[in-house]
Amino acid sequence: MATPTKQRLSYIDWMRGFACLMMFQTHCYDSWLNDAARTSTFFKWSQLGGTLPAPLFLFLAGVSFALVTDRMRAKGASPNEIANTTIRRGAEIFGLGLLFRVQEFLLGQPSAPWTDLLRVDILNTIGFSMMLMGLVCRLAKSRAGNTVLAGATAIAIAVVTPLLWTTWRPRWLPWFLESYVNGVHIYDSPRPWLFPLFPWAGFAFAGLALGFLLLSDWSRQREHAAASLFGLVGAALFALGIWLDARPTQLYAVYDFWHSSPDFFLIRAGILMAIVAASYAWCLGPGEWGFSPLIQLGKASLLVYWVHIEFVYGSLSILPKHGVSVPMASLGLLTIFTAMVLLSLGRTRWKGRGAEIAGWVRRGLSRTASEG
Repeated sequence: MATPTKQRLSYIDWMRGFACLMMFQTHCYDSWLNDAARTSTFFKWSQLGGTLPAPLFLFLAGVSFALVTDRMRAKGASPNEIANTTIRRGAEIFGLGLLFRVQEFLLGQPSAPWTDLLRVDILNTIGFSMMLMGLVCRLAKSRAGNTVLAGATAIAIAVVTPLLWTTWRPRWLPWFLESYVNGVHIYDSPRPWLFPLFPWAGFAFAGLALGFLLLSDWSRQREHAAASLFGLVGAALFALGIWLDARPTQLYAVYDFWHSSPDFFLIRAGILMAIVAASYAWCLGPGEWGFSPLIQLGKASLLVYWVHIEFVYGSLSILPKHGVSVPMASLGLLTIFTAMVLLSLGRTRWKGRGAEIAGWVRRGLSRTASEG
């Protein structure tokens, strides 16, 4: 069985890097712009762009999950081995999400409340979604079966989300567990700025379905046609979501288009598929001419996510919070972007060379001791 092409992996990295860029601009302008700038059209468009990174990261986690499971299957791994490996990796990401919350809690002292330790953030949801995808992939032995099951799961998550946020809300659960269902946290209603499994895990399963489609024999043999087709399907999903939302009859007692509506889920899924097609086309040409900062960022997206938060929102913020104009915040954004690209370069250069680095350190200490 053929392995995914270098170009395919590059455009997936490019998409991750693009998600990082959109995340940087959203966070930087949100953290640093003064009150006057926050009322501008520029700021509103900036925050609208901020609706893309989270679904993109989850979507791409699903695509990468499909690549990993297919590669393991090609090497002869059993369904149980694949499930155990992928679930364990998801648990690792989930654990990192918990560790990130501990870091933010400690750095946020003395004002950060202890409840922040249990806040449902994007890393928690990505890790939990990966564990769920491992279980779902265990149920189907074929690539086609995995595709259908992943797509059905994504649709099911989108359909039940409005109910779990309102009329079916599991109030009987402790708040820190219910928060994984609907993001209620410590409040009396779900919070739109958190990342509960419903609807966010749906984007991971949508990416998983697309990932298996990308790996199909037809897609491998007709990559250009497949990418174009996915773009057309994305446009169709976008139009379908708009059309459904315009219907006078609503299926749910509570309507919340921007946060829990399946129509908005369809629209965002369509946008994600269109981005897949556009990224593929871009990386056939200019996207891979020389060094690509976005591809580089995509190779270390977890690290740059983790680090940039402290320099934008944390106590190490490089600019005064809510205190600067758009030009100054844009300069800060450029600084963050450049620093994160350099950080990711260091990460990819030194990854897997821990023993070599430790040897250098030991030799340096030995020379210092002998000279002393």
